[in-house]
Amino acid sequence: MRRTRGILAIAALTLAIPVAQAQASAPQVAADPLARATTAADQAAILGLDELARGADEAFTRVSTTHGGAGIYYSAYERSYRGLKVVGGDAVVVTDDQGRVRDTTAATTTPLAVDTTAKIDAATAANTARTKVSTVKSVEAPKLIVLAGAAPKLAYEVVVSGNNGVIPSNMHVFVDATDGSVIESYDDVKAGTGDSHYVGDVQITTSQSGSTFAMRDTTRPGLECGLDSNKVVFTGPDDNWGNGSGTDMETACVDAMYGAQKEWDMLRDWLGRNGIDGNGKTFPAYVGLPAVNAFWTGSYTQYGRSQDSQRQVVSMDVVGHEFGHGIFQFTPGGSGGGGTEKGGMNESTGDIFGALTEAYANNAEDPADFEVGEEVNLAGSGPIRYMYQPNKISGHPNCWSTSLPGSVHAAAGPQNHWFYLLSEGSNPGGGKPASPTCDGSTVTGIGIQKAGKIFYNGLLQKTTTWNHGAARKATLQAAVNLFPGSCTEYNATKAAWNAISVPAQTGEATCAPQGGNDFSISLTPASGTVQPGGSATTTVGTQTIRGNAQNITFAASGLPAGATATFNPASVQSGASSTLTIATTASTPAGTYQVTVTGDGADVDHTTQFTLTVGTTGTRIFTNGTDFPIADLATVSSPVTSTATGSATSPVKLSVTISHTCAYDLQITLTSPSGRSYNVKAAGSGGCGQFGTKTYDVPVTSENASGTWTLVVADRYRADTGTLDTWTITV
Repeated sequence: MRRTRGILAIAALTLAIPVAQAQASAPQVAADPLARATTAADQAAILGLDELARGADEAFTRVSTTHGGAGIYYSAYERSYRGLKVVGGDAVVVTDDQGRVRDTTAATTTPLAVDTTAKIDAATAANTARTKVSTVKSVEAPKLIVLAGAAPKLAYEVVVSGNNGVIPSNMHVFVDATDGSVIESYDDVKAGTGDSHYVGDVQITTSQSGSTFAMRDTTRPGLECGLDSNKVVFTGPDDNWGNGSGTDMETACVDAMYGAQKEWDMLRDWLGRNGIDGNGKTFPAYVGLPAVNAFWTGSYTQYGRSQDSQRQVVSMDVVGHEFGHGIFQFTPGGSGGGGTEKGGMNESTGDIFGALTEAYANNAEDPADFEVGEEVNLAGSGPIRYMYQPNKISGHPNCWSTSLPGSVHAAAGPQNHWFYLLSEGSNPGGGKPASPTCDGSTVTGIGIQKAGKIFYNGLLQKTTTWNHGAARKATLQAAVNLFPGSCTEYNATKAAWNAISVPAQTGEATCAPQGGNDFSISLTPASGTVQPGGSATTTVGTQTIRGNAQNITFAASGLPAGATATFNPASVQSGASSTLTIATTASTPAGTYQVTVTGDGADVDHTTQFTLTVGTTGTRIFTNGTDFPIADLATVSSPVTSTATGSATSPVKLSVTISHTCAYDLQITLTSPSGRSYNVKAAGSGGCGQFGTKTYDVPVTSENASGTWTLVVADRYRADTGTLDTWTITV
């Protein structure tokens, strides 16, 4: 790679070009560091400095700037050729906060000289691309681009998402726009390999962009790893990471990525949770924190080093612990409130998810041992907590009491102890440690996977004032719900709570063994959407599933502010149904709420969830994302139904995305609910290039907002076709 020589101040760059050009393009002195850095980077791109040389039909556009720490900024550029994106023509300019260019890098390509008129249409390219993924879930609209490299070509880039077997795929396929052949393809999903310090040679999922690999997992959105000092993700020219050393930061990221990925998979496979936040997302991990500790910040995890600086704090249980705090935060009740007791249970939750992750990974280099941080040896004295016997650490109690320690880490002891007893029992044998009980009882474990399900389902009932008594009640109910007809799991859960001195709670579940009386409960529908002041109804169905019918009384919890729930009738015999009505007020906050419907039976209780969405009054944005192919000289109509009230605000706003090789051909009109048509774009305007995404303000006269609005797109000239991809109207 050819580099700039020394540190070039941007003012000096202008001296190498004609004076008139220098006067026209010389930048103004920027006031703040970021502005100075980006101004310098843009000027380097304009001048074609070093590797930024470009042809007459090419241009660079800055797409992002990242602060790498120590006053260094990295500005990424996208190359275009005759208005088309050049894939493989990107560049990066490294500048500092004084406006000096430190380095330039650009993808290698031969000079670009291609015909930009496609000979095949986008639909054909999409059909060809689909063949590269065995199970297709979605296909993005093909984009006409220039594919750089040794032999640049005009091509369609098509992104196909799905699976190849059990392996997820996000495949980029480049289809020759001249003959329809596949030029090349690559998958965002990569099975990377790395040398871990704690678990040896492992595979981690990374990603690739061009010839650069990154410690970024696109299959687990949000997960990436880099240095804590600059929050920049590790990248490299190949997919081999780390050297196994306890002091190597890239190795530390191998461990962090491995642990986070195993935890994600455990949540999915064992607990049915979609990501750390429960909505398909996780969070970054950063290593190299100059502290003898590790942290969850609310939006990412940080990992420091051991006290002797020989190891990074990224063992699997520690990584699982830190992301476990994220799970605690993103379950009902959040992380706030509850004082030291809830704080201790938050710490214990991290320990439990760390143990679950170890057990799921089943890696002989770091087996599930219910010791926290034993591999790290943080302070040189072994594990930082022992789940099977917390009081092995001075000040960490085995048993719950009303006088828990002020330290949340010490207060983690009782729930950790409970989880071990539930998983393994008090005398598990097989080389596993015995666990002394507070009441002298003997507890038989049910295995860590079942224990994890019970714990997690209990956590889903967490409130702001969470405590051990509430957890006992919630997990007993979870055991009944998860394992109907079997009291083994319920009895073990109850025995484990008794064994750490958490007393019975008012209204806690009881268990009816196989052969006893039991019923099921269901909701039809299981969700509803209302505006503030509106109401939603659902039918609560019950059925006797074992034994005799019993009386069931209904209740609802988890309602948003101002909402009330009524059941008609309030109680039934199992086999009958009731109607639940949830009424909101004008002041009920918008949002999505999980309302728990409880059927309190004479012998057993059951719950189910109703998802209530309270909309924002005056929601006025509506979208139709259905693809409508636009044939030559044809017309397509795409409707949306508006539920907005009142009059439409003039002008209504449109965002229209069309894949079409000649925007010049297209005429666009908008038809209102009253049947009037409004001109949006005339045929013969816009130039003969890709349409892309465009926005319009359309004046309307005396129109109601509600009803069906229709976008009509007509191809008025021969030779080009395309697809109406999506459009949005704001009324």
